[in-house]
Formats: sequence, C-alpha cells, structure tokens
Amino acid sequence: MLNAIGLQNVGIDAFIQKKVPFLRSINTPAIANFFGYTPDEYAELASRLDAIPEVAALEVNISCPNVKQGGIVFGTDPGCAASVVTACRAATKKTLIVKLSPNVTDIVEMAQACEGAGADALSVINTLTGMAIDLERRRPVLANVTGGLSGPAIKPIALRMVWQVARAVKVPVIGIGGIMSATDALEFILAGATAVQVGTASFVNPSAAQEIAEGMEQWLAARGIVDIKSLIGALEG
Repeated sequence: MLNAIGLQNVGIDAFIQKKVPFLRSINTPAIANFFGYTPDEYAELASRLDAIPEVAALEVNISCPNVKQGGIVFGTDPGCAASVVTACRAATKKTLIVKLSPNVTDIVEMAQACEGAGADALSVINTLTGMAIDLERRRPVLANVTGGLSGPAIKPIALRMVWQVARAVKVPVIGIGGIMSATDALEFILAGATAVQVGTASFVNPSAAQEIAEGMEQWLAARGIVDIKSLIGALEG
C-alpha cells in the first residue's frame, strides 16, 4: 500500500473529550501514537497523555519535520531524535516507545540514540518512502508525489532492520512491516522482536490481528512450545 494521507487525526483535545470515554469501556491496554513539529510540542503532548489513566503507553512518531531546524526529519538525524525522546522522557513516566523511520543510512545508530535518550522500547519500522507514476497522464499518482510504502513488499527490509536493531540494543523491539500471517509474525519474533504490530493487513481483513494471534498460538501448540518468549531472537545461523 502506498499512501500520502499524512498524520490526520482529531487532535489531543478531541481525543480526550471524545475518544477516551470509549477506552474506559473496554478492557484493553491502549497505546497512543503522537507527533509534533518541535521537541516542545512532543513534550506537551507526552505530558497530557501521561495524565490519562486509560492510556497505557506512548508511541512517539519521529517521522516529522523539525520546523526549527530547516525541516529536517527528526527520525533521520540521531541528534534530533534524541532531543525528542529526551523531552518526552522528562514529560512522562509511562512506557515510552519510539517508532523508527527506515529512511536512514544506519538504523542501528538511530536506535541506539533513542535508547540512550530514554526510550523503553522501539517500533521498527515505519513506512518506506515510495512513489507511483501514471504513465498516460505523465503525472505522479499521489498528489503529494511521494508517500509511505507498507505491506508485504517491505517485509524483507523490515525483518533485516528488526534483526539489526534487536542485536544492538537492550530495550524490547516491536516488529512492523508486511505482517499478513502468523508465519510472518513468528519470523519477526525469531529475528528479535518481542511483539509485533499489524497495520496494512487490517485494510484487507479487519480481523487480521486476531487471526494472526490465534495462528501463532496454534503453531506453538503444534510444536509443543509452551512459552513464545523462547523464540525471541532465537534465529540460528
């Protein structure tokens, strides 16, 4: 899937007023993903989310431009990324997860910078930058020209980056990228992920996450594996 919808959302005020009441009605930990355009904005959002009991953890999206530094994307510069994580760490006591961009030269350097600044876990990876062209119109398909590429096409890259990061940091890694089946999810676990996220698959099948979890359980049971933790980072060779 190639998309350029940006980071559309209702904003923190509407989230607190309209979304949080729903979270109170379900017995499920909620993780809030948020972003800003300056470290101060990130810190303010982290502080406000920290005060919401229904939010169990925070995921920091650093794939945004730093408007105070000429538009450089926070997630492509270790120093900028660390500044955001440091600001958020000071603003919340909740579990702080940082979602890393794959559009970098060295994903391990970015991961270590975020870990050093106080991240409790890392989500690997966000979308890759891609584009599509309409040959007959000789124009980009997307109004934004480029967009975020997700789904099965990026799985090999995501697996490689999860494997690299998991071996280089001590904090847990959440694997993301093209997970469509239980097999995909278990491959990420073997590569070093402690948990996984399912995104694009849900557009094809809204029940994807549940079915993947059930499939993982069945796979483990069929092989007599009692604890999935024994597979984390157990890749051989």
